[in-house]
This record gives sequence, C-alpha cells and structure tokens, in this order.
Amino acid sequence: MAPTAAERDESERFDRGIFTRMGELGLTAAPFPESDGGAGFSYLGWTLVMEELGAADMASAVTLSVHVLSQFPVFSWGSAEQKGRWLPPMLAGTALGAFALTEPHAGSDASQIRARAERVGPADAPDGYRLTGTKIWISNAPEADRYLVFASVDPARGAKGIGAFLVEKGMDGFTFGAHERKMGIRSCPAAELVFDGCLVPVANRLGAEGEGYRIALSALAEGRISIAAACVGIARSALEQATGYLQERRAFGGPLADQQGLRFMLAEMARDVAAARALTREAAATRDRGEPIGEASSLAKWTASDTAMRVATDAVQLFGGSGYSRETGVERLMRDAKGAQIYEGTNQIHRLIVADEVLKRARPG
Repeated sequence: MAPTAAERDESERFDRGIFTRMGELGLTAAPFPESDGGAGFSYLGWTLVMEELGAADMASAVTLSVHVLSQFPVFSWGSAEQKGRWLPPMLAGTALGAFALTEPHAGSDASQIRARAERVGPADAPDGYRLTGTKIWISNAPEADRYLVFASVDPARGAKGIGAFLVEKGMDGFTFGAHERKMGIRSCPAAELVFDGCLVPVANRLGAEGEGYRIALSALAEGRISIAAACVGIARSALEQATGYLQERRAFGGPLADQQGLRFMLAEMARDVAAARALTREAAATRDRGEPIGEASSLAKWTASDTAMRVATDAVQLFGGSGYSRETGVERLMRDAKGAQIYEGTNQIHRLIVADEVLKRARPG
C-alpha cells in the first residue's frame, strides 16, 4: 500500500487489487463476529488495524472503513435471509460496499434527505420500492458493488419516515453522476449516485420503513471510531517523518534536532498523538464493553481528526520547503487530514453531540 500511495494520489487512481488483498488477509471481515462469518476482532483490535492503514495510506483506510461501515447495519438489523444473501462476498472482499446517506441538501443534518422510496405494487401485496433522487460524496462509488441507501418513504414524518435499502450496482434506474475531484484522499473514489425509478424489492429493505435514520446513526457511531483510528495513523506518520527529517537535516552547525524550538514542536506533536490514541482506544473499549458509544465516538473522531490536521501541518512546517513540495509526501498527510475533519459529521457537529450528552447528564432527575 505505502509504496504506491503517492502515485495513486497524484493520478487519483483507485487500485481494486489493494482492496482484494485486504479481503485475502481477512481485514474486510475483521470487526465482525466469527459466528456470522467475521474474523472476530475486538473493536479495540480493529482500531489497531485502522491506525496502521492510516499511517500508510489514508485513502485505502477510508475505502476499508466505508466498506465495513456499510456492513454493520446488515449485521445489526438484517434478517437471517438478508445476512446470508448480502454479507458473504462483502466479508470475503469480493464485493465492495458503500454507505449512501449524504445529499446536496442533507450532509451533517441527515434527517433532511429528499431521496424518495415510493412503495409500488398491489395495495395488499407491494412488490417493492421505487427509488428516485441523488446522493453525493459517496465514498467507494462508482467502484462499489453494494450500496446501503437511505431514502424517505414518508417525507411528512421527517426522520421517522426514512427507510434503508440494499441496492446493487447495475440495477435498472441506478446510475452514477459526477465524480468528486478532492483535495485529499484522492485514490479513494467518491461519486454521485442517481436513482431514476430504481425498483428495489421489499426483501431488500433493511428494518422497518421508519427505522432508516436510527440505522444510519447507529452505524455512523461505529464508523467514527474507525476513522479516528486512521487519523491517529496520519498523525503518527507525520510525527515519525518529521522526527527523522530533523535528525538528518543539518543547519546552523548541527542537526535541526538540536534546536530547542523545534524539539518543543516535536514534543507537543507527540503529546497530541498520544492523547488522540488514548481517546480512540477508550471509545473502542467502550464499544467492546457494550456501552453506549455516541459521545465517546464523537470525542474520538473530533479529537483525532483535529490532531491529524495539526500534527501534519506542523510536519510540513518542520520540513520547510521540502514539506511544501509533493516530492516528500508530507503535504499529502495534511490534505488527507483536512477531509477527516469534515466527513462522518463535521467536527462542529461532534461538539454539539458531546455538549448534548454533557447537558443530559447534568439535568435533575
């Protein structure tokens, strides 16, 4: 992964072979129970995987994280038939998954989605749902084979009228629109999904008609810990590369590492990496204990992505002109970190989530 990361970023090239190799290593099934065909990792173990991938190539880490994110709801909400039909190729890494929630008018406020799922067929025995609308910024599209799509069955009910649907690439009425041209994470594709009367069987609805929003939020809480771990990887890589550069580069009669001001920067970078890692692993441990993870996952994702951005920016500064050049690859870490502050809920949204939990605990009774 690491040796080709810079070239794939430069050419914005997705390498399906990397994802296939992840499947061969069992990473595409890592955080799922062995009883259901998974690899049986604890969630804490899963964060170790994601940190290593983030340190090597954030784009590949995001591809895997989104693939895993799209499977969580099927494990938690799917019927035995749906699990048996949908999951085996995804666990094996032969089918790539995507999570389709974001729309032009619904990003952080996902309850405002406008994509429609109109029930069709005889009144007493509907045949399915006809999907109409668009999704944007869908990571892994158009390369993904299987999409978890959220659409409104009853717009009058707002968030309580949203459903979740299992949609396969190639279904009639399902096409792809614009491909995003991103600042960072460029070898993980992202594209617009276009639904023009795409007929989805009733058997592909996940959960009840109004449970889609709950399904989405529960999955995102899991995914935020995964992204936090990958961000720790970015920050760690930036720290390690900056440390090596300061030891090798000589100026003012000795290595740059002798300069106290620069040493202080390294120390602060190390502190921030350690703090972000501790919060991320505590969030994972909270999930492993079966406790609610909403606040913990938001704290981890917000802190780790801000840390990744800050530490990567400092690494560019410590490299000087070389850091600003694309030759060293340090600037790629900074560009990748910026995206992590925005997706899976902006860090401003995570501040609101944490504040809500703090205030809830403080209310009398």
